[in-house]
Amino acid sequence: MAGMVGTGVRLLVVDDDPLVRAGLKSMLGGAAELEVVGEAADGRAAIDAVRAAKPDVVLMDITMPVMDGLTATEAIRSGADAPEVVILTTFGSEEHLLHALRAGAAGFLLKDAAPQEIVDAVVKVAGGDPILSGAVTRQLMDYVSGPDEQSRRDEALEVLARLTDREREVAAAVAQGKSNAEIAADLAMGVPTVKTHLTRVLLKLGLNNRVQVALLAHDAGLA
Repeated sequence: MAGMVGTGVRLLVVDDDPLVRAGLKSMLGGAAELEVVGEAADGRAAIDAVRAAKPDVVLMDITMPVMDGLTATEAIRSGADAPEVVILTTFGSEEHLLHALRAGAAGFLLKDAAPQEIVDAVVKVAGGDPILSGAVTRQLMDYVSGPDEQSRRDEALEVLARLTDREREVAAAVAQGKSNAEIAADLAMGVPTVKTHLTRVLLKLGLNNRVQVALLAHDAGLA
């Protein structure tokens, strides 16, 4: 996450509809916790805007011209000192949800979310806590228990075999939604040690945030 400076979480708004962008900027710019530092009308412009504005969080639409939001999210999250990304969309399909999470998004909300829910999500994600709306969480759980469960489990277990036993325990705890402090208490280790294990998990598996670790652990049945 980019370092926060100024009066609040630095936010970049990305949507191809100028009226939606204007509405989001007006609504979110009035929140004391946030500072809207830029906007973009497509994914390609969002990548450039991230470099210029250095936001802490990007609020990203999915369906846009030139480059869609999911492709842009993957590109943004693969960069150095990448901001967090919260997907805000009218399309809540499992395909979009899973693509967003695997691309590195730390939040996924539908556009009918209440304004305060959006503000809270941006603030939480900036602080390192992934966020999914209730409707999105139900979709994810349906996916985990779907017809391809066994094949996903086998593939995920093969990937997780690269980890040590302790690292797998940390990954499972992340999938259960536990904070670093809760993981430390459960596994009788210090919080810095938990962070070290989590960093190793991310590096070994080529992942870039806790949501991706949680999704993989869910697939493996560790949660």
